[in-house]
Amino acid sequence: MSLKNAKVLTVSQSIHPFLEEPEMATVARQLPQGILESGNEIRVFMPKFGCINERRHQLHEVIRLSGMNLIINDTDHALLIKVASVPNVRMQVYFIDNEEYFKRKSTWLDKDDKFHPDNDERALFFCRGVLETVRKLGWVPDIIHMHGWMTAFLPLYIRHKFADDPHFENAKLVFSVYDEKPEALDKGMVKKLTMEGFDADLLKDLKKPTTEDLYKLGMDLSDAVVRGSAKFGKGLDSAIKAMDKPVMAHAGEEELVSAHADFYQSVLEEALV
Repeated sequence: MSLKNAKVLTVSQSIHPFLEEPEMATVARQLPQGILESGNEIRVFMPKFGCINERRHQLHEVIRLSGMNLIINDTDHALLIKVASVPNVRMQVYFIDNEEYFKRKSTWLDKDDKFHPDNDERALFFCRGVLETVRKLGWVPDIIHMHGWMTAFLPLYIRHKFADDPHFENAKLVFSVYDEKPEALDKGMVKKLTMEGFDADLLKDLKKPTTEDLYKLGMDLSDAVVRGSAKFGKGLDSAIKAMDKPVMAHAGEEELVSAHADFYQSVLEEALV
């Protein structure tokens, strides 16, 4: 494993033990730890869903990072940053929180497994919150590794809003795609994104948006793609195969860290060519 002294930002919609989601939560928990233990720096972020037990996981607010307001869909939303340590590991996780978006006692699905209608806004708030917090930390990642459709707005922001920001301008974007059931997103999402200042041309494939469309957007705007699942439905599988960029094959638990470290290194080296 050749990756050393790299700064890797991991952003995931699900991380074990805070959420029990299968594949993604396990990868987003084990991978940063392995990258850290092999001589690199990490920062890890996820949403603070209301079903996460703050007392059990000993979350506490980071006052110096909280207190900013982000405007989403023309409304001010207060950004709260919390942090917790992963048990028995030298690894901290930062949580993006907000009363309106993340207080409800569920994830992106309600108790009846129905998709929350404002999940597009929650994803926007989460991605913006991560970027603003990394800037406040004054930390400059070499690699930003995103897991899940909720992180798909990060490449959009980085490429088109923060392209000249010294924190992100040289970062390589790696996007892990998982086999999840496509869910319909709010049809007004494009309008919300144009209010954020994004060009309509960038959003032409989001007229009737689904989470699968967000995966495709994230892949298009990233430097490299990882197959987070062993198998995919036809739509995502075809989209991944059509990518004209480095794609990492699905890695099992045994080779998870070494495969990703080698992949990160190759993406960084490609940038130097």
